[in-house]
Amino acid sequence: MGVVEKIQDIENEIKRTQKNKATEYHLGLLKAKLAKYRIQLIEGSQTKSEKGQGFEVQQSGDARVVMIGFPSVGKSTLLTKITDQESIAAGYEFTTLTCVPGKIQYNGATIQLLDLPGIIGGASQGKGRGKQVISVARTADIVLMMLDATKSAQQRPQLEAELEAIGIRLNQSFPNVSFKIKKAGGISFNAVVKLHYLDQKMVHNILHDYKIFNADVVIREDITVEQFIDVVLGNRRYVKCLYCYNKIDQISMEEVDRLAHQPDTVVVSCEDDLNLDYLVQCIWKKLDLMRVYTKKRGEAPDFDDGLIVRSGASVETVCHAIHRSLAQTFRYALVWGTSTKHNPQRVGMSHLVHDEDVIQVVKK
Repeated sequence: MGVVEKIQDIENEIKRTQKNKATEYHLGLLKAKLAKYRIQLIEGSQTKSEKGQGFEVQQSGDARVVMIGFPSVGKSTLLTKITDQESIAAGYEFTTLTCVPGKIQYNGATIQLLDLPGIIGGASQGKGRGKQVISVARTADIVLMMLDATKSAQQRPQLEAELEAIGIRLNQSFPNVSFKIKKAGGISFNAVVKLHYLDQKMVHNILHDYKIFNADVVIREDITVEQFIDVVLGNRRYVKCLYCYNKIDQISMEEVDRLAHQPDTVVVSCEDDLNLDYLVQCIWKKLDLMRVYTKKRGEAPDFDDGLIVRSGASVETVCHAIHRSLAQTFRYALVWGTSTKHNPQRVGMSHLVHDEDVIQVVKK
C-alpha cells in the first residue's frame, strides 16, 4: 500500500470514528500517523529533477507575497495591474505554467509578488504541480489567496484544506509550548493552564508514536492535538493570509458587502480596476512593515530614503540595515519619534523603534 492510500485510509477512519471521550486517544494517534505520512509524501515527491524547475525564484525586496488560487481566478491579471511585471492572462485555464515574479513599490518598500500556476483539488497529494506551488507558499511572508467571487463558497475551504494538509497554517499563532528532546529521564509533562483537548496520556502516546521517549514538555495555552503535533514536528509554517475575492463585478452588491465584511478580506475586480489600490494598502498593513529615517549630526533627516524594517525592530536591526559592521562600532543612538519619551532621546541597541522614527547613530 502506497503513502497516498495510507493517508486516504486514515482520513476515512477519522471520518467514521465517532468523536467522544472514549475515542479521543485513538483519534489523536490517527492524527499523529496522518501527519507523519503527509511528511513522507511531501519529501518523497520532491526529487531534484522536479523540485524547483520554474519555481526557484530568488527572494528579493523587503517582503514576499505569494498568490495561491485555482486556475482562472485573475492572478496573472492582478500581477500585471499592480506590479512592474506582465504576466500572460487568457480566458482558459493554466495560462501560467511557471512562477512569475513582480515587484510592488509602496511607501518606499519593494514587495515581491509571485504569480504561481493555478492548483487543483488534491494538490497536496501530488496532483498537478500543486505541491511545488504550495511549497513556495512556505517561503512567503503573506499568502494572497485569490478567489473567484462567483465560486467563493467552494474555493476557499478547498484551498485552506490543501494548505493545511501540507503543513501551512493560515492566520494562526504558533502554539505557546516549550518542547525539548533530551537524552534520558523519560517524558516530563507540565501544563500551566487547564487543557480541554490534550492531557498527559495523549502527549505520551503521540511522542511514543514518533519514537520520542525522553523530552521536557511545558504547555502554556489550551491547544489541540494537531497543534501539539505541529510543535513536535517543528516544520510547520505559520503564515499570514489575505483573502482576495476577484470578479465582484459579476455578483450582487449584497454579496459584495457580505464578502467585504469578512476578516482579512479584500474584494476587487482586476478587469475593471476596482479596489486595487486598497488591496495594496492591505498587503502593506498585513506585512507589518515600518519606515525609519536616518540623519547625520547637524543635518536634516533624509526623508526621501527611509529604511524598511519589520514591526518590533530594534536599533540594532536598524544598524544592520544601514551597514553590517555598524553595530561593532556603535556607541549610542539619538531617536526622535513616538518610541521615545522626549525628543531626542539617547538609547541603546535594544530600544524598539516605531514607524517613521528618526535615528542618528553615534559611533565610538
